[in-house]
Amino acid sequence: MGSRHAEYVYSMRLRCRLRFGTRQSFCLGGLVLKRSVDIALAGFLFAVTLPFLAIAAIIIKLDSEGPVLFLQARMGRRFRRFQLLKLRTMRLSGEGSAYTLGADPRITRAGRWLRWLKFDELPQLWNVLRGDMSLVGPRPVIPELTLEFKRAYDGLLEVRPGLTDPAAIKYCREAEFLAQVPEPLKYFKTVVTPDKLRLSQDYLERATVWSDFGVMAGTAVALFPANWRAWFRQPVSAGAGRALAHFLGEFARRRKEQPVIENALIAGPVELLAAVEGNNGGHE
Repeated sequence: MGSRHAEYVYSMRLRCRLRFGTRQSFCLGGLVLKRSVDIALAGFLFAVTLPFLAIAAIIIKLDSEGPVLFLQARMGRRFRRFQLLKLRTMRLSGEGSAYTLGADPRITRAGRWLRWLKFDELPQLWNVLRGDMSLVGPRPVIPELTLEFKRAYDGLLEVRPGLTDPAAIKYCREAEFLAQVPEPLKYFKTVVTPDKLRLSQDYLERATVWSDFGVMAGTAVALFPANWRAWFRQPVSAGAGRALAHFLGEFARRRKEQPVIENALIAGPVELLAAVEGNNGGHE
């Protein structure tokens, strides 16, 4: 009885932090709000991506034999199993580990692209609509892994697993990363999984509905190639700054206007463009 009460208190503590990062909101209202956001956004995204799912289904059928969807048992909230949906990216005849580590030979040609674009995860929007998952939460894993790390998952699985969370963002390209280590499975279980559990737990301790939106935005950015992410996140390098400043200067000079770009070597692209627009009178 004491254990169940402790789990209930822990669950409520996590769920109540829904209003501006505080615990002032009414818990039931917070739960309804989070679930309402899940249903509204998942429904919208599912409708928007349905044409892409249809195209992907055709490509999968043309590329290899077998069904379009792949179903796998995953551990859900309070250790209830559910069937996770994915677009099939592997050959049916392939036998091997339950984990996809590195360049797995079972992955089809179409599957490589679907995995890189993360399109294979889109059917999980249906899992969100069904109530198996949330948009933001610890990623669902196979039952064997939850038993192996049961102490950590006792806390994490007090909430619905999700499509994304900070751990999923950090390890967005996990397969490519594991392909570079000598013993992928050992590294996955001794380094990657403990780090994921720590990140997921840390986020749940401070999660709010509003921070969930930040995680979703971070996930969208993480899907861009690394050089694109660097463009948005980091200052322009010295060489790139000089080249961009020169280009913008020439552009303004030809319009008989001289831009003010004082810190071209340390400013980001947004600041540099804003400087030009400020001197050119903005957009037309």
